[in-house]
Amino acid sequence: MRFPLSMPPRFLFCTALSAALVSRAALHPEIEYGTASGVSLRLDACVPDGPGPFPAVILVHGGGWNAGDKSGGPQKGYMAPMHDPLTAAGFAWFSINYRLAPEFHHPAAVEDVETAIRWVKKHAAEYRVDVRRIALSGESAGGQLIAFAAVRADESTRVAAVVPFYGLFDFVAETKTRGSLNPSFARLFGRDAIDEPMLKLMHDASPANFVKPGLPPFLLVHGTADQSVNFQQSVDMQARLRAAGVPCELIAIKDGPHGMLPWPALAPDFKDRVIAWLRVTLQVPAPSAKAAP
Repeated sequence: MRFPLSMPPRFLFCTALSAALVSRAALHPEIEYGTASGVSLRLDACVPDGPGPFPAVILVHGGGWNAGDKSGGPQKGYMAPMHDPLTAAGFAWFSINYRLAPEFHHPAAVEDVETAIRWVKKHAAEYRVDVRRIALSGESAGGQLIAFAAVRADESTRVAAVVPFYGLFDFVAETKTRGSLNPSFARLFGRDAIDEPMLKLMHDASPANFVKPGLPPFLLVHGTADQSVNFQQSVDMQARLRAAGVPCELIAIKDGPHGMLPWPALAPDFKDRVIAWLRVTLQVPAPSAKAAP
């Protein structure tokens, strides 16, 4: 079934408006959540005012595993369109950067996502986060990373919900559909031929191949006209998850291309539907409206 259409001293205040609700939060940029291979791993944290504890979402940008940024870049793309809706809904969020290909090959990026999950859990009291209500959300390559982190999670990295936007869940199936090797895959795995070693690498990095009972609920969001990641990837992933008894819904954005920046013209309420699903899945009551200062 598819869904119908110590705190760093340096901080900024951000305000988000959604209908009658005004929610004020503090944005804490450029926090180091770990180091790997000599790289400082950074995230931006946005935490609502108040005592909490707040539900939280860890956001993972896309960019073909070799580009992208936690901020959304100059166009405020990638996961940035979800920043304001999450803030307005009273969620804390943590937007992360991770090691990129081709300098770093798989599984470096997913290991960084796992490091970020552990960091958020370790610092939950400091940032007033409810460790029982942490979700992962990522788009494109980030969708693959969060789904892969979810299917291979242990107690230290398990989360309560997973929301991939136009995620890549089966590298081999996508390669067969494309009829050639996606250059991003070659950079991610460090191989440029579709040979047996490459097929094994792609198989072993595909979240769809490791679906099992007991995973957290998934919400898949995908445009039907996506020319970068086939919409069928989400259709097939939903089928695998449901076959394993894992709750999974799919929001199909009719005629939606890859990337969510054009989606408001096609499905004006898609962000509201994602927030609504998160509230229900994480058992978060709707916040009371606040008067603007």
